This record gives sequence, C-alpha cells and structure tokens, in this order.
Amino acid sequence: MSQFAINLMFVGGSFLLYIGIAIWAKAGSTKDFYVAGGGVHPVTNGMAIGADWMSAASFISMAGLIAAGGYANSTFLMGWTGGYVLLAMLLAPYLRKFGKFTVPEFIGDRYYSSNARLVAVICLIVASVTYVIGQMAGAGVAFSRFLEVDSTMGLIIAAVVVFMYAVLGGMKGITYTQVAQYCVLIVAYTIPAVFISLQLTGNPIPGLGMFSTHTESGIPLLAKLNQVITDLGFNEYTADVDNKLNMVLFTLSLMIGTAGLPHVIIRFFTVPKVADARWSGGWALVFIALLYLTAPAVASMARLNLMTTIYPDGTSAEPIQYDDRPNWVKEWEVTGLIKFEDKNADGRIQLYNDTPAFETEAQARGWNGNELTVNRDILVLANPEIANLPGWVIGLIAAGGLAAALSTAAGLLLAISSAVSHDLIKGRFNPSISDKGELLAARISMGVAIVVATYLGANPPGFAAQVVALAFGIAAASLFPALMMGIFSKRVNNVGATAGMLSGLIFTLVYIFMYKGWLFIPGTNNLADTPDNWILGISPLSIGAVGAVVNFAIAFGVSAMTKEPPKEIQDLVESVRYPRGAGTAVDH
Repeated sequence: MSQFAINLMFVGGSFLLYIGIAIWAKAGSTKDFYVAGGGVHPVTNGMAIGADWMSAASFISMAGLIAAGGYANSTFLMGWTGGYVLLAMLLAPYLRKFGKFTVPEFIGDRYYSSNARLVAVICLIVASVTYVIGQMAGAGVAFSRFLEVDSTMGLIIAAVVVFMYAVLGGMKGITYTQVAQYCVLIVAYTIPAVFISLQLTGNPIPGLGMFSTHTESGIPLLAKLNQVITDLGFNEYTADVDNKLNMVLFTLSLMIGTAGLPHVIIRFFTVPKVADARWSGGWALVFIALLYLTAPAVASMARLNLMTTIYPDGTSAEPIQYDDRPNWVKEWEVTGLIKFEDKNADGRIQLYNDTPAFETEAQARGWNGNELTVNRDILVLANPEIANLPGWVIGLIAAGGLAAALSTAAGLLLAISSAVSHDLIKGRFNPSISDKGELLAARISMGVAIVVATYLGANPPGFAAQVVALAFGIAAASLFPALMMGIFSKRVNNVGATAGMLSGLIFTLVYIFMYKGWLFIPGTNNLADTPDNWILGISPLSIGAVGAVVNFAIAFGVSAMTKEPPKEIQDLVESVRYPRGAGTAVDH
C-alpha cells in the first residue's frame, strides 16, 4: 500500500469518526450549543480540555520552535503549562460558580455594563481570530504534505471538516469530538517519539532518552547535538538566554494569556458543579502533561536527526549531495516548506547559521550562504520520515496533527460564535430573540468565522506558535485583568474595567503592529522585528505582560476616581469568591 493511501486511510477514518460523533451529539438547544447541556463528566471534560488546549501550536509548532532555538524557546513550554495551572486554580471554579454561558456575559454582569460586555466581545474576537489563524495555518501545513495538496487546498479541506462537525454539534458535538481527537493526537505524538528515542538512545521513554547516551557516538544526546550545531555556527542548544527580562515577560504573557483565553474558560461551564470544574482541571493537567513532557525530547531528537541527515558523518566536512537527498526532503520540497538554492554551485547542501558572526568561517569553507530553508512547523510531522519509521506511523502522525489543529480551531470558533450570537445579537441588539433563532444565529456566526479564519490562515503573520503567542499576548492584556479584578476586587467598577480593557488592548496591538508592519504611522512602518529595535528589549510576543500591567493600573486608577460599584455587585463578587454549591448555567 502506498504512503498516500495509508495517510488517506488514517486521516479519512478520523474525519469520519469526528463527523459521526457530531451527528450523534447534535445540539438541539442553545444550552447544548454553548455549554453541552451543562452535564459533561469531569474526566470527559478534562480530556476535551486537553484536546482544546493542545493545538497545532503545541502538536506541530512548539517542538519545532524548541528544536530551532533550544533552551531559549522552552519559554513556550513553561508559559503554557504554568498558565493552565493559573487558570485552573484562580479562575475556572469561580467563573463556573457564576454560571454563565460566555466570558463577555460574566464581564457584562459583573461590571453591570453593556459597554463592558461589548468591549469584552471585541477583545475576545481579536484574540480568538488571531489564535485560530495559527490553527488553520497548522492544518494547511499538515494537509499539504500528507494529502499531497497545496496549503491553500489544505486549509479549505480543514475548514469544510470543521464546518461539518462544529456548526452541527456546537459545544455538545465538539466536546465528544475533542475526546476522540485527544486520543488520536496523544497516540500520534507519543508513538513516533518512543520509536525515535529507541533508535537514538535505546531508551523507550523520550523524556529520559533526551538525557541518555547517544548510541552511535557514545556521548550524551544533548552534548552530541551541541557538538553538531556549534560546528555550523549555531548557538549551543542548551545555551542560556541573554535577555532575561524578555524571557520572563514572554513566559508571563503566555501564562496570563492562557488564563484569559475564552475557548478554554468556556469548557469549565460545561460541568454540573463547581467541584466538577476543579476535577476537570486536575484531569486536564494529567492529559496535557503526557504531551508536554514528551515535547522537549521530540524537539532535540528532531533537530539532531535533521542535522545528521544533511551531514551524515556528524561534522560539517561532508554535506550530502543535493541529488542524494533523502526521500523525505524530496516529498516536503513539493509542498514548498523545504527549499534548496545552490548558492556556490557545488551540488552539495550547506545548512548552517548564515550570520555575520560565522561569515569568515563559512567563506573559508567555500560556502556562500545557507542553502536549505526548512519551515520549523514541519519538524514534528516529518520526524517519522526522517527516522525511516513505518508508513503507518507517518499516517498516524498526520491524523494527530490534524486532530490537534481542528480541535482547538473548533473551540475557538465556538467562542467567537457564542460572543456574536449570545453577547451581541441576544445581549445587545435583540434580547427577545427565540431559542431557535439564537441557535440559528450561532450557527451562521460560526460559518462566517470559519470563512474568515480560512482566508487569514492562508497568509499567517508567522509560524503557527508565533501567531498563537500574539493571541496570548492580546488575551493577557485585555481579558485576564478584567476577569481577575472581577473575581478578587469589589472596588473596580464598570468605568475602570472598560477603560482598562481598552487601554491594555490598544497598547498591545499598537506595539505588535509597529513591528509587524501593519501600523500606518510615519516612522513606524520600517521598524524591523529585531532585538535592536525593541523598546527595552521587549519583543512583540512578550508585550502582553506589559499590556496587562497597563490594564490593571488604568482600571484601578479610574475606579478610585469614580463611584464604587453598587452594593449588590459587591455582594455578588463576595459570593463568587466563596463558591459554595453549584450554579447552573441559565439563558437570560
């Protein structure tokens, strides 16, 4: 059986499973569509949260970023993991006690303001749309290789599949689909990792294999990797980070951005009781840890396999001839995600750190610039092919990568759809809309969101994990402070919260746009996105933490100068902070 047929069997089979589940769990009411009827078991919800959380950025791109940057990019791992703990401990149980369908609804009621609710909708849509771009881009990468289509066609296929099960099933269908997707993605991620760890170190546990001896060279695997890449001008894989401020701010931005992302928060609204929200968080941590403890090993082994593919003897002396490149390079070249340019016309592939610091050494070797461009998002997906694993493993990881991208995309699209139909249409423009009318509006909103996400996913402003990091920064600067103050401060009022959200959002977007070339202000359009140009060395990916500080400061400052919240709101905050008993999600 050909590899294409195997891929089609795994991917097609998983898609039929997802669509079948959606038909079985079709949403029949707005409560089914928004919170799956409010009766999901904590273990089931924990697994669904795991799939919702482990997106294309986690499955496809995070290991690629760590592989490319080593220890410096472990901030993705630390920030996302720490952020989930923050969400589960500080926000989820209290929001579940409040008993609403959406994050903007909580903000609108807590701050007794339709304007605050509207601003929260805007913040939610900006963050979620930015996030979903990364998921659709990741799905396009996976499709372009494994189904042998271009990335645009891959995006369209992904959009059709999401449309069929998310629009039909809503949260109810998405919940049980995500359980299936978690099973697919975790098996797909760990099996190749076990194979590769055994090949390179003889240890079947990838996390331990990363610190074991490299079988072929007889030295520790990370030491071998450092040896290979430093000879080619790259920094040591285990090298420390120079800019500690930026590292801390980036980790913090990911953490609080995680706690402010609505598509994860709304999952805690689907369980019957507050205690179930806590148990959901605990189970989700177990399910997430299975992948996150494996990712660093996958990253280091993928990088070593890539380098030793190009330099089989482990040194830069004998790079392979382009005509002798392995089949996996040829297959990925078709997608455009690997590109070769023979700059010195010697017929060999020179892959090295093409920077001024290594220029003298490169010229001495007769090299005239790096000749191989490898999209970092492909490393996890290509890993089984690089290591010559069986065809069924390649098909499995294809299905896993797509499950990761589609599961999170569905959750994000539901958050966007709920904000439009429940918070805008029902909450602001047509409060008397019927349950049937609101359900139709929710499905239409999700359909439109899928079209927009597909269009933007065709031209993402960076790698999948980088685009996602921007979304986390936006959520960190806008929604997280409003949620935290809404639960833990009785003094912050509607004016302060609204001013804080707008200030944090605008500050963060302006800073990001300056370095991404999207801000049409004289003197800012040509700012290169490099450390030399960043203010105080703070990258656009890290600015969300500063935006959150701006949000908190403005909210507290404005609230102190204006009238305190009504007594009933202060009593409401007090009741939310001490969650005794279970609130039931109600539609009003």
